[in-house]
Amino acid sequence: GTRINIVDTPGHADFGGEVERILSMVDGVVLLVDAAEGPMPQTKFVTSKALALGLRPIVVLNKVDKPDAEADRALDEVFDLFANLGADEDQLDFPHMYASGRTGWADHELDGPRKNLDALFNLIVRHVPTPTQIADQNKDFRMLATTLGSDPFVGRLLTGRVESGRLKVGQTVQSISRLGEKIEQFRVTRIQAFRGLAQQDIDEALAGDIVSLAGMQKSTVADTICALAVDEPLFAQAIDPPTITVTFGINDSPLAGRDGKKVQSRVIRQRLMKEAEGNVAIKISDTPSGEAFEVAGRGELQMGVLIENMRREGFELSISRPQVLFRDIDGVRHEPIEEVTIDVDDEYSGAVIEKITGKRKGELAEMKPAGVGKTRIIAYVPSRGLIGYHGEFLTDTRGTGVLNRVFHEWAPFKGPIPGRRQGVLISMESGTSVAFALWNLEGRGKMFIGAQAPVYPGMIIGEHSRDNDLEVNPLKGKKLTNVRASGTDEAVKLTTPVTLSLEQAIAYIDDDELVEVTPNA
Repeated sequence: GTRINIVDTPGHADFGGEVERILSMVDGVVLLVDAAEGPMPQTKFVTSKALALGLRPIVVLNKVDKPDAEADRALDEVFDLFANLGADEDQLDFPHMYASGRTGWADHELDGPRKNLDALFNLIVRHVPTPTQIADQNKDFRMLATTLGSDPFVGRLLTGRVESGRLKVGQTVQSISRLGEKIEQFRVTRIQAFRGLAQQDIDEALAGDIVSLAGMQKSTVADTICALAVDEPLFAQAIDPPTITVTFGINDSPLAGRDGKKVQSRVIRQRLMKEAEGNVAIKISDTPSGEAFEVAGRGELQMGVLIENMRREGFELSISRPQVLFRDIDGVRHEPIEEVTIDVDDEYSGAVIEKITGKRKGELAEMKPAGVGKTRIIAYVPSRGLIGYHGEFLTDTRGTGVLNRVFHEWAPFKGPIPGRRQGVLISMESGTSVAFALWNLEGRGKMFIGAQAPVYPGMIIGEHSRDNDLEVNPLKGKKLTNVRASGTDEAVKLTTPVTLSLEQAIAYIDDDELVEVTPNA
């Protein structure tokens, strides 16, 4: 039989070269496209990387049993996408299949027998070349670590494809960084291979296998694990350095402990350390107080994912505004600059360019057509300028734009970037908000809370219409008198409060403010 390893790529949110490293493990790609929607904007990023590596695609048009499916149109759109991304003739001559994942069939014809997925596996065996590494089984062992994981029983696990040689459990190997520096020697305590969705222990790994190794202490992604005789590392895409840091603290507001069960700093620290074990792009450090932890990562989107996961697990946190990491190079303060690639419809390109080159201090590097009615914009923008931009970008492009960012370089500080212009409305009382009070405050600005919401002194409940902060009382009820007025009391109609998503809230706050995160908030 033939063993097929199926590797899922990370989506369009690229956390530091992860896509390239994962694509380096495979010999072919299957592109799954919704037959009704056609290729989505985020499909472009991973597809362009796969085509650039010379991988030959198989296109599967999924969900063809949807009532609004147009498989032929979707197929034409895929062809146009490949052509725009610079695919060569071999890649443009791709095989395609029709499928329905929900009912579990794939077939070469739309009106085929629709039995099972055998036809797809047979096509993969025919179309995807056999790994070239199999020929190198008698050379010295070498493997590039592409993903990092952790197991409660065996500790750190590094996964990758064996490039040459063979490895047995108990063998002593070494790890070398991508720059050729020796990191450590260790004994391999366990080799796990993937069989179906489960991981199984095996005794020996051969060239071409995708396996996870245990036993190392310090080795990480992009390192080469190899026999002691090897001194040349395999080529690896560098891990992008962290560009922002966010402080995760205990929730010390008056409402602390009402929603979540995990509120102690010790539990938060354990969870963050566990995250850092399995996530290369995150680094954790303690603060002097011991009540909060600095988490350095690759952007507020990545931080948002981590905070959201912790919130769902029952944690309560207070989160600071993201701070950009600066470096002193030859006595000059440098900040991280990111290369931002944006694909938008032509009509939105003006608004996007104005935003990123204006107050966000970006520099436009290139602007070119990217298919019919689309524009590709490449700009170099300071990481500071991108904080909070993603939500604005989706609003400006009506949800159709795609934004990808990759670390570019350290450059001298670009000067101040203006933050929020308005002040905020701050509660001065503790209790439950009253509709009448909020109705009277609507002239002062936009509200973030509705009636019957718990409030406490110091809590931000809205945005002031002017540039200063204003303390207000959201508990003030209507004075009742026994004098009947002619006519009835006017009904209180509240404007719907503005709800901020997690990423919006983190980007919205100032340096002296915090976001309170609880499981139900």
